[in-house]
Amino acid sequence: MHYYLNRITMATTHNTPTPHNEAVYGQIAKTVLMAGDPLRAQFIAEHFLENPVQFNKVRGMSGFTGTYKGKPVSVMGHGMGIPSIGIYTWELFNFYGVETIIRVGSAGSYDNELQLGDLVLAEGACTDSNYGAQFELPGTFAPIADFDLLRRAANACESFGYHYKVGNVLSSDAFYNQHSKSGNWQKMGVLAVEMEASALYMNAAFAGKRALVMCTISDHILTGEAMSSEERQTSFTHMMEVALSLV
Repeated sequence: MHYYLNRITMATTHNTPTPHNEAVYGQIAKTVLMAGDPLRAQFIAEHFLENPVQFNKVRGMSGFTGTYKGKPVSVMGHGMGIPSIGIYTWELFNFYGVETIIRVGSAGSYDNELQLGDLVLAEGACTDSNYGAQFELPGTFAPIADFDLLRRAANACESFGYHYKVGNVLSSDAFYNQHSKSGNWQKMGVLAVEMEASALYMNAAFAGKRALVMCTISDHILTGEAMSSEERQTSFTHMMEVALSLV
């Protein structure tokens, strides 16, 4: 364990690119929007950014830098699950000088008041993952969002008129969970389940940086409802507008 952390610390002094990102230092903006699907990152770049330039295509994980209303911003995929987002966000925070990462993703609702297309702002992130063990803390770490980003995102949702809720999410290691106990998470007030927030928040805390996860409800765990691909594209645009308002 000590070897792993020492190796990472040493790597921060080395030049980019990395094994997972072909960008060199300076090609990635201080603020990065990230989506699990690299095609969604490409969609954001092509439809929202001015003059986007691709900085990464290693492993198909597309990344682009452009401007939004004159401000530099990058967008990049992070893949599925905690191990994947753990790698990409660690490198962005520690190797590329990124200060803020905003995840724009999808989630399954545990909350009866959250309907398909609604937004969830993850104030905190529970997890069934062991990712936090690497930090060797004498207890359980509670991963949370940056409050300023969270507050501004909530204000933006109000301004745009988008229905949203703020609260806890579950970052699960398993998409196909054979022993799901969603009712227990619901009883504890957890709003939705996704697969990445806790690792992003832990990496941000360790690096002294800022992070926020916002998700669009794409399906409902309790009712079985699910959005069509067309509905996903339209509703996810709302989330992108909120995220870009924070740049």
